[in-house]
Amino acid sequence: MSLKKSISDKLAARHPDKALIRARELKAAGDLARAFKLYVVAAEAGITEAERELGTYYHQGLGGHGSTADAVNWFTRAAQKGDVESQTNLAGIYLAGYRPDSALFGGAKDGPADLAEALRWALLAAEAGEPRAQALAGYIYMEGPEELRDDAKARLWYSRAAEADNAYGHLGFGLLTLRGAEEDEPTFRGVEHIRKAAEAGLALGHYYLAEIYEKAIGLLPDPAKAAEHYGEAAKGGIRNAQAKYGLMLMQGTGIKTNKTEGETWLRRAAIAGDPEAAALVADIYANGDGDLPPSYAEAANWFRIAAEAGHRAAARSLGVLYMLGAGVPRDPDEAAKWFRQAAEAGDFIAQADFATLMLKKQINPRFTEPAPVHEWFEKAAEAGDLIGAYNFAVCLAEGVGVEKDEAKAVEWFRRAADHVLNAQHRLGRMLAEGRGVKQDFVEARLWLAKAASLGQTDALLDLAALELQGLGGPRNDEAARMMFERAAENGSRDAMFALGALYGGGHQIPTDRARSLEFYRKAAELGHPRAALMLGKYLRLGIAIEPDADEARKWLTLAAKAGLAEAEADLASLEPPATAAE
Repeated sequence: MSLKKSISDKLAARHPDKALIRARELKAAGDLARAFKLYVVAAEAGITEAERELGTYYHQGLGGHGSTADAVNWFTRAAQKGDVESQTNLAGIYLAGYRPDSALFGGAKDGPADLAEALRWALLAAEAGEPRAQALAGYIYMEGPEELRDDAKARLWYSRAAEADNAYGHLGFGLLTLRGAEEDEPTFRGVEHIRKAAEAGLALGHYYLAEIYEKAIGLLPDPAKAAEHYGEAAKGGIRNAQAKYGLMLMQGTGIKTNKTEGETWLRRAAIAGDPEAAALVADIYANGDGDLPPSYAEAANWFRIAAEAGHRAAARSLGVLYMLGAGVPRDPDEAAKWFRQAAEAGDFIAQADFATLMLKKQINPRFTEPAPVHEWFEKAAEAGDLIGAYNFAVCLAEGVGVEKDEAKAVEWFRRAADHVLNAQHRLGRMLAEGRGVKQDFVEARLWLAKAASLGQTDALLDLAALELQGLGGPRNDEAARMMFERAAENGSRDAMFALGALYGGGHQIPTDRARSLEFYRKAAELGHPRAALMLGKYLRLGIAIEPDADEARKWLTLAAKAGLAEAEADLASLEPPATAAE
């Protein structure tokens, strides 16, 4: 700074009024630092404009002087003298969460909004005709705590702000009008005010106008207009709009599909804290997209973000990834943690998943505390939820969290059986075994047939066994064969072994040793010990195939390792394998 300028500033500083005039000139010229010093002189002399200007410096961080506490101090001095702009600024600061007691140590911090104090200052400025303050007062009366809410006063202040063409006034008055609209005229009026807020460039105005087009409020649905306004709101930083716009781009709703851009907007919304957007991004990575393979590691990261924000479906999905070891290390205890979070939020599938981990003893009690899954299921069952009834029955049947009670389990299986496939199977099996109820093969067949008709593998196997044994009806080996065939198509190695036995002879269907061999081989390759034994016998004896001692030895060895003594005897009957010397 030149000597001449320094002298000019010092001369101006001798008189508060001149200091204010000089400060205005310097600020207009962009010399904020020199202006600040002169504003201090004028403000300390009690000049209202200078007090407000210092408040603005501290509030906006001009010239490196950011301090909410100091801003409040100077705005308050000006506001107490009736300065409308300072009153309005104070209302905004208190609405944003400023608390004087939080500024005692280390500067002010955001906390719960002091709406009562915000309203006090807003009303002073609103009554003086300041549109921004009128809109603030309308907002507090419409959205504040119960003791401050007053729709009539909200409507009054929003309408005055709207009359002054304030964008927030238009938005608030429009939303308040739509909230109570039951006829066309107030609906159209509300929509028009929201349109004016959007036309003024207000991002929230664009967001609500997009919702109006999407949901056809007072006009015909227009996905293209909805996408356009969601896009403007997204660019304005409205988190929900970013998520909506991203999804519309992904799905091509009202706009040309652009999955890359859609994923970018969803990601922005997720980073801003939108759990639903994070879950959608996770789904994109979990399922893959077109030619791109899934990325489970990336999916896990986004599921975690959503789950930590309380998204229960994301918590369950993250649990599934830990159960499978997809994108994360396989860890049943970590899976249980996320299943539990989703379960406690009311996710019935997660409750069942957690119960399964407990039932199969896959969680370590040192790391994972057992959950009251039976209580979750009982509560859901008594509320009429049939899946809950089925799961509660499983708890009773297996003694998960409660004392085993098979009779009571049968009661709950019956309640669920008309609509729950697995309940039909479990009820049929308990009737066939006489567990918790008098043994009844006839009724057992009825329930197993219901589940089998829908392709339930275990029901097909159990019903086929009753058909073979003639329990609950006449013996029917052909019907059993058909059921075993369907179960084998589902990948059941037990069904494949059963088909090998059926085609092997001694049953009411034509013997077909070649098909028998085929099914024994399929089951053996899936690790069925008795199928490996039978395949080894066929190969040793040359049944439906040329004898092959080496391959027979391979399968018989597998059967023997599984503990089948008969396989040991068959192995002993084979000649020792030829050595290299021979």
